[in-house]
Amino acid sequence: MSHSYDQKDNQVVIGLIADTHGLLRAEALEPLQGTDLIIHAGDVGREDILQTLARLAPVHAVKGNVDRGEWAEKLARDALVEVGGVSLYVYHGHEEPRLDPAAAGCRVVVRGHSHKPEVEELGGVLYLNPGSAGPRRFKLPITVMRLYIMGSELKPELVHLS
Repeated sequence: MSHSYDQKDNQVVIGLIADTHGLLRAEALEPLQGTDLIIHAGDVGREDILQTLARLAPVHAVKGNVDRGEWAEKLARDALVEVGGVSLYVYHGHEEPRLDPAAAGCRVVVRGHSHKPEVEELGGVLYLNPGSAGPRRFKLPITVMRLYIMGSELKPELVHLS
């Protein structure tokens, strides 16, 4: 499944969230406000979380290993999202990706599952994990991310929640 979004004013801001596990914290909404698009990298937990996020910006979500039920069946396992000429590959991370991001021309990979925030560049591909915005797991931080796309420049920003 592929989706395309246009770049406005030479900058697009994407909100990245994952692993809410049925809990959408109020403080997670603030850094997602004003974004052009929100990507949820799976383990949503409840359909109303996606509805709440959709009030802020268009939402693209993939299915995680805890997403069950009729609403979750509508979610794809993975997706290609085109934003302002930049290709992003989105999958939850509990299974191997179904494509080689570099060979597919993707500049960004967004994944969740580990609950660990990640910003890493490998082979010209930027790998991002926004961490978990849901229930705390072990001593891992509660986080979301903003990704700024300015022409061909990519700038991720990790946002720690209280």
